[in-house]
This record gives sequence, C-alpha cells and structure tokens, in this order.
Amino acid sequence: MPFHVGLDWGGESHAICVIDAAGAIVARFAESHDAAGLADLFARLRRIAAPAELPVAIERPSGLIVDALLDTGHPVVPIHPNVVKACRPRYRAAGGKSDPGDAFRLADILRTDGHRFRPLKPVSNEIKALRALVRGRDDLVRQRLVLANQLRALLDGFWSGAAAIFADISSPIALAFLRRYPTPDSAALLEPLGAEIARLSARLSARIEHAVAELPDGQIVMSFPRAGRVCAAGILAELGDVRERFPTEDQLAAEAGVCPVTHASGKSRGVVFRWACDKHLRAAITCFADNSRHASAWAASIYRSARDRGCKHPHAVRILARAWVRVPWRAWQDRRRYDPAQHHAARKIAA
Repeated sequence: MPFHVGLDWGGESHAICVIDAAGAIVARFAESHDAAGLADLFARLRRIAAPAELPVAIERPSGLIVDALLDTGHPVVPIHPNVVKACRPRYRAAGGKSDPGDAFRLADILRTDGHRFRPLKPVSNEIKALRALVRGRDDLVRQRLVLANQLRALLDGFWSGAAAIFADISSPIALAFLRRYPTPDSAALLEPLGAEIARLSARLSARIEHAVAELPDGQIVMSFPRAGRVCAAGILAELGDVRERFPTEDQLAAEAGVCPVTHASGKSRGVVFRWACDKHLRAAITCFADNSRHASAWAASIYRSARDRGCKHPHAVRILARAWVRVPWRAWQDRRRYDPAQHHAARKIAA
C-alpha cells in the first residue's frame, strides 16, 4: 500500500496521521468523535486515496469508529496498545506520549510490520446489534451495582439494620421496604434511580434473549450446559460470525484471557495472569464455565481438581474455561450444536 493511516482513538476526538511508503507524513489532523467529525475524516481520507488503498491502524478491535471505517471500505488493522508502547523506544529515548505521536507510530508500525497483523473482517449487522445490546446491559448492571453500594453505604451510616436484613439491597423487596420506611434524602434519591436501572436492564435482557435465540450461531452457543441466553449472547457478541478471526483454539483462549502468560529466560520461568485480552469475552466465558459445573460432571470434576490443588475460585473457573474453550470453538467452526455423546472427555467421566 502506498499510504498508511494511524488513528489514535479518543473519547471526544481522534488524532489521525497519514504517511507514505517511505514513512513521510502526508497529512496529520484531529477530528471530533461525532457524525460531523467522522464525515470530515472520511472526506479528507478520500482526497488522499480510495478507501480500499488506505489501511487504518487503530488500537481498538471494535466500536463505532471501527464499524464506520469498515463500512466505508477501509482495511482496519487492530494493533494492541502494548505493541505501540513497546515500539516507542524505536522513535525516541524519552518516554513521552502524545495522541498525534501515537497516531504516527500506529501508521509506521502498519507500514513496517503490517504483515504481522491480521485485518478485521466486518461482522453481520445482527452481531453488531447483539453486541450493542449486551454491552449496554453490562453498563447498566455495573451502574446498578455502584448505586446499590452507595445506598448500602448510606444505610450503614444511618440505619445499619436495614442494610443487614437484605442480601441484595437493590432487590424489589428491599426497595419496597425503603419506600415504606424512608431513609435520608440522599438515599431516597438513589432508590428510584436504581429501580429504573433495574427495569431498563430487565427490558434489555428480554431483547437479548430474543435476539440470540434468532441467530443460528446463538443456537450453537446455547446448546452448551447451563449457557443460558444472556451468557450465550455475551459470548457470541464478542465471538462474532467471522470464523477466520480465530483460526485456532489457542488464539481464542488467549483473546478470552483464560490461559496464562509464560515468561521464560535462561533457567527462569514464570507463569502470570493474562491482562491483555477481550475483557467482555473473558467475563462471558468464565460466567458460562462457572455455570456449567452445576450441569456437567466433566466440568465439575475439572473445577474440583483445581480447587483441591489449592486454586482459589476465580483461578479454578479460568482453568475450567480454558478446558471448555476448545469445545465451543470446534462447534462454532463446524457450525454444529454441542453433543455430549461426541465430547469424549465428558463421556469418560459419565461412564
């Protein structure tokens, strides 16, 4: 490609840098993160070259800007922020950072090492819609948890008995109790807000359950023990429907963050937690793994074995999730539902 684009994503604006085949800067500018800014971005890029001839390097593999770039026809190449951070010493000795500088580095990494990265392929509109629903619900659940913690903290300071008698302070019975026996004004403001978030979350959950059941890949993921609909939707929303994205089960396990990272040098060797991953995918897969041990003797056996070795619950669930990954990956690749009779390890445990 004669030109390469680097886009440093920001919450309110994006820094863009375009370089030529020799690494010289052709254009450098910033655009706001709104419809007008995106329209101006694409217009500027079209004046340089056709979209198909302008690959874009970005640190995010998903999001509004990524979908807009793909829809416009630009090849989009996600480059992990850790890669950009590790490459900074190639350009300067100091550890300074700036958005325009990162945009240039993204473009130059794509120019020199683009063959090492795999461009994204657009997922279907159904997957995009499902992903938006799932992530919207996750945001509401997190916000509800924050409000519930704030409400519990207020009650602990003013009326500790009310907080102690309810396991879930945001449950309907707890909220009904608080309405009948009011707390201070600040707590009274939190209560209806938490209730409204709970109602929105319930409506989103209903839409998610309907959407995932309508998709062929949704039927595949839901066929696994105790996958449910909401959890299956979370997995499918991040997994997508582009099979080439995860050509091996190991790549899926790494992206889901359920396999550790090994550091080895000389005689030293260490295994550490994998931080760099798709956090949404990890949450969905570990949720499924934790649920599955209550319906699968094979899953329960792996979990118990990990706990007997001294692993704490989250670690044991990740071990179980890593054991599971190869099975959903194969079913997803083959477009076949889960069949316990074809799962050899599970069949041995059952026997």
